[in-house]
Amino acid sequence: SFTQVNVDNTANCVELLYTVLQMSEISTCKLISLGESDRRKQQQVNRLYGNFPSNTTLFHLPHLQKLDLSYNDFNLSKIPSDFNNVSLKFLDLSHSNLSGPVSRSLGNLLQLTDLDLSRNQLSGQIPRSLGNLLQLTDLDLSRNQLSGQIPLSILNLTQLEYMRIDGNTLEGSIPDEVTTFPNLISLDLSGNLLSGTLPSWLYTAPSLKEIYLSQNQFSGHIKKFQSKSPELIWLDNNKLQGPLPSSIFQLLNLTLLSLSSNNLSGVIELSMFSNLPNLNYLDLSHNSLSLTSNSTSSVNHILPNLIAIFFSSCNLSEFPQFLKGLKSLESLDLSCNRIEGKIPQWMQEVGNDSLSYLNVSHNSLTEVEHFPWKNIAVLDLSSNLIRGNLPIPALTINVFLISNNSFNGEVSSLICNASFLRILDLSHNNLSGTIPQCFGSLSDSLEFLNLMKNKFYGTIPPTFAKGCNLSNFNLNGNLLEGPLTPSIFNCKGLEVLDLSNNKINDTFPHWLGSLPQLQVLVLKSNHMHGSLCVNSSKSSPFFSKIQIFDLSSNYFSGPLPVGYINNFKAIINLEKIGSTVSYMGMYDYEGSAFYTYSIGIAMKGQDVELVKIFTMWMIIDLSNNQFEGEIPKVIGKLNLLKGLNLSHNNLNGGIPTSIGNLTSLEWLDLSSNRLSGTIPNRLADLPFLSSLNVSENQLHGQIPQGKQFNTFGNDSYEGNKGLCGFPVSKGCNIIEPPPPNVLNKDGSKSNIAFGWKVVLVGYGCGVVFGMSVGYVVFQTGKPKWLVNLVENQHEKRRRRKSK
Repeated sequence: SFTQVNVDNTANCVELLYTVLQMSEISTCKLISLGESDRRKQQQVNRLYGNFPSNTTLFHLPHLQKLDLSYNDFNLSKIPSDFNNVSLKFLDLSHSNLSGPVSRSLGNLLQLTDLDLSRNQLSGQIPRSLGNLLQLTDLDLSRNQLSGQIPLSILNLTQLEYMRIDGNTLEGSIPDEVTTFPNLISLDLSGNLLSGTLPSWLYTAPSLKEIYLSQNQFSGHIKKFQSKSPELIWLDNNKLQGPLPSSIFQLLNLTLLSLSSNNLSGVIELSMFSNLPNLNYLDLSHNSLSLTSNSTSSVNHILPNLIAIFFSSCNLSEFPQFLKGLKSLESLDLSCNRIEGKIPQWMQEVGNDSLSYLNVSHNSLTEVEHFPWKNIAVLDLSSNLIRGNLPIPALTINVFLISNNSFNGEVSSLICNASFLRILDLSHNNLSGTIPQCFGSLSDSLEFLNLMKNKFYGTIPPTFAKGCNLSNFNLNGNLLEGPLTPSIFNCKGLEVLDLSNNKINDTFPHWLGSLPQLQVLVLKSNHMHGSLCVNSSKSSPFFSKIQIFDLSSNYFSGPLPVGYINNFKAIINLEKIGSTVSYMGMYDYEGSAFYTYSIGIAMKGQDVELVKIFTMWMIIDLSNNQFEGEIPKVIGKLNLLKGLNLSHNNLNGGIPTSIGNLTSLEWLDLSSNRLSGTIPNRLADLPFLSSLNVSENQLHGQIPQGKQFNTFGNDSYEGNKGLCGFPVSKGCNIIEPPPPNVLNKDGSKSNIAFGWKVVLVGYGCGVVFGMSVGYVVFQTGKPKWLVNLVENQHEKRRRRKSK
């Protein structure tokens, strides 16, 4: 190992094991750069790794002025607690996998002008001692896990030009003094939990150009801007209210204004933006604003630089006239308004060569002749009233959403020429004919295909080739027949398959169990038949990731599939899901919008369409079939199960006491079988059970009492003459013979109507599921170019400071 290292030139250093690096002999060094070796080109990154020695002498070098240890891996080491270097001016420890608190001794570096601790896993509060750094011009603590309030001592930093503390969990209000930060150029506190009103110095700071305060909980009114310097204002996703101050329309240098998702109100005349000739991004969505235009003259001569407009939920009744002639427009969102009729002819010239994102969903449009935009990538027309044949967009299309309209006729195979198409949602229309065979060949790019609730007939295309990238395939509610195509097996990334409510006639497709990513399988209400028993080795990974398994309302027979149940590792909690999102879905081509998967399913006895599938939902529904035999005890292993429906079968024997192990269970339906014996008392201990139906069986004995069972009504038990105790009227001192079989003598499926009343829990137990109105949920994101623009501005500033 080394005891002395010459670090006069480390520009070509690729990898150093930090634990063998000793720097005690480098007494005259003025600059050490062991970080990213060429930040301008970003071609080579040094990778120091290992623990950061707590007793390092690195921060005691008396002549050291610049220390760059960024982009390394210090294995969650803590920042050393002893800083007393009197000469250090530049310290960069960003992107280095550091943890623990921000060291208070950093406040001893009185000559420091640049401090960057961003993108680590630092926690705790911001130390007050940072207020001692009176020479500091650049402070970056972003993307950590810092909490608490911003210390008042930060007001001492009068030389500060750049302050980034975004992406933490800071609380409280921003410290406020009118004369604060006279040199501040850029402020980024977005993505925290900050509250209170916006500080008064925000409106008066003479040099402040960039304001990033989105994704917080600020309230109150936006006040008058006295400084004319702001160029970028991000205030979206807060709780701001009241009207926009007229001073905003006098910020001549303003290029970006984002005020979406607040409680702003009032009427805005669009001509008020005429004084902002440099404006290129405008987002007023999701407030209580009303946008009007008293002028019929186009505003494009006054706002020639507009490239992105987001006016979702702005109470518009027509396409704004000022859009005319905006030939450079790239993104336009007019969703969730009151626009009626057809897209006007003049809209064909708006961004004809440049428009890549158009969202006019959730309006009352009735007619679309064609899509003229040559470079369109995202087109959302969902939830309108559009009739007629389906026009085909340009070949550049990546996301095409037309669900919840009245399109009819066949889908042209020309759509398959769009080789970049990833997300296609044609659900809830009147489309008919056969499904284009070419969808199979398109599947190497297509990942999301939703054709549910149409009138497609024939068979599922047998043309899904190797390399198929489908992750969501939904054909629910059509007129499809014939057997399943084995070519679906080529879609190795398939996560959700919903073929319910068709006329598919086949035995159970056991081969689906080998799809490694399959999480949701819904085959209900078809003509499928046969046994689910399979002869396979115990090591077969059948359905190891399955979370929702719905085979209801078919003609399956034989015993319940014990072999499959044993392999449901995701429900047994042996297969960690590890998802970072709340719902199953996928991101668009830019990663800026999230599309949730949807399926049709029965929950608590009610048929619903889940427009969002929680990643933690675990449901098994085998109801309305001809399964026979006993309920296997192994079902008690499924400890994450939320819903179990085995009703309307020929099951006999007792209710296994192992069901009492299902501590996550919220609804249980065992009705209309031939179950006998007593209801296990252990079921009363299930903490979240909010719906129970064991009616129409041959159960007897006392109904368990207490806890959740006190909330179930008589409907849950009717048809079991041997049951006694609350809530049925029969007392438990009378013994009667068990009731006769409720099934037909020939063993055929009972005609008892499916569906039972849901008994709601009278207190806060169980999970309340909210069903939103709508189908594919589209959360509008910002275009990637905009995200890059923001990041690039921060990176340019970093480069300037690193020279």
